[in-house]
Amino acid sequence: MDSYVLVLYYSRSGATAKMAQHIARGVESTAGMEAMLRTVPSVSPDHEATAPAVPDTGAVYCSQDELKNCAGLIVGSPTRFGQMAAPLKYFIDSSGALWAAGALIDKPFATFTSTSTMHGGQEATLLNMAIPMLHHGMIYCGIPYSEAALNRTQTGGTPYGASHVAGLESDANLSTDETELCMALGKRIARLGRTLLG
Repeated sequence: MDSYVLVLYYSRSGATAKMAQHIARGVESTAGMEAMLRTVPSVSPDHEATAPAVPDTGAVYCSQDELKNCAGLIVGSPTRFGQMAAPLKYFIDSSGALWAAGALIDKPFATFTSTSTMHGGQEATLLNMAIPMLHHGMIYCGIPYSEAALNRTQTGGTPYGASHVAGLESDANLSTDETELCMALGKRIARLGRTLLG
């Protein structure tokens, strides 16, 4: 079944997970498309599995088959020095078999992130998350300036993808503009995924 957009994320303090939920709402506002919310387990320095096989709360862990069969992908992470968090990178680094098979070629994808400060590396993280997906042959989609919230936002939101300024304690709620841009990104990938499915 290819009629879903995979919203794949890692969230430590919950801000990125909240974004994922708004993005999923945007996906599901598109007729014929569903959102599949998935996360990835934490990784440890000794490479031993430290998380339960099934999370106690929130989204379940993503499988490579769920990535393979999506109609579109929206991938998100908190910023780690302008990069995605290690658990998400670990999952993506494990997708070599899909790359070899060309399983994701011509599927649309987008990125989203949260940072504690306004200039905490949002755009660098969004672009860095895009690089492995471009290697997969996917089609990178941002947020066009036809979205009014992109022109007026005083918090997060970029043409490269959705973003959120979570605050130093990661407790800031998403602004109205950030929420609108998350939903707009979900709608765009769902619409493009449906179109490319034919």
